[in-house]
Amino acid sequence: MRIAILSDIHGNLHALDRCLADLAARGGADVIVAAGDLCLEGPKPKGVLKRLRAAGAVSLRGNTDRMIGDADLTLLAPEDARAVRWARKKIGREWTIWLAQLPLSLRFGEGANGLLVCHANPKNDDQHVWPDADDALLERLFGDVEQRTVAFGHLHLPYVRGWRGRTLVNVASAGLPKDGDPRAHYAILSARADGWEIQSRRVDFAVKKVARQLKRSGIPDLARRLETLRRHRYPKLGSPGSRIP
Repeated sequence: MRIAILSDIHGNLHALDRCLADLAARGGADVIVAAGDLCLEGPKPKGVLKRLRAAGAVSLRGNTDRMIGDADLTLLAPEDARAVRWARKKIGREWTIWLAQLPLSLRFGEGANGLLVCHANPKNDDQHVWPDADDALLERLFGDVEQRTVAFGHLHLPYVRGWRGRTLVNVASAGLPKDGDPRAHYAILSARADGWEIQSRRVDFAVKKVARQLKRSGIPDLARRLETLRRHRYPKLGSPGSRIP
């Protein structure tokens, strides 16, 4: 089995299309998984959802999908409430309900040799797992997981880490990179007798094109979203060349 996992598309249809074209050029996959945070924050939220459906992708729910799907706007921070209100209007009621009903995780294969795919980690949808996460955190989040291979996103920074006989795969972001590399990222995992072979894919997309789309979209808090897109780096990582945690 060959599984392509794309996470954190964040409404960037152009980057998604570039990733899907790259996947097709490499022979495609038996399953395409969209691992959450599908449409909030980008200029083409409904376009992303429709493209994933057309591609036959199976999807799970990320924290921003949960916000769009069922959050009480009065309980959100003002900037989040503005974003969710805009996204709900753009995608419509049917897609809003669909996001709310997505599963929290997906499993492929059997037993320890299987693959678990989730958004942020196996326990919740909003806690980042940085590549230098300590043993206590990993034990709490992954210690009782049956599968030896776990793939996830939420943190827009790709890495593969071995831990206590498990392989933790962060597939990062197919729409809003934040690790200092302006390219989108996704991963292809192929089942082998002794586990899963992992292929990391970086894909160019036209940042200027997406910036123009943002400007035309009417999305709230435009200046902040443009800055995030163009910077493509978490502020906590410091300047380019500094150590990534």
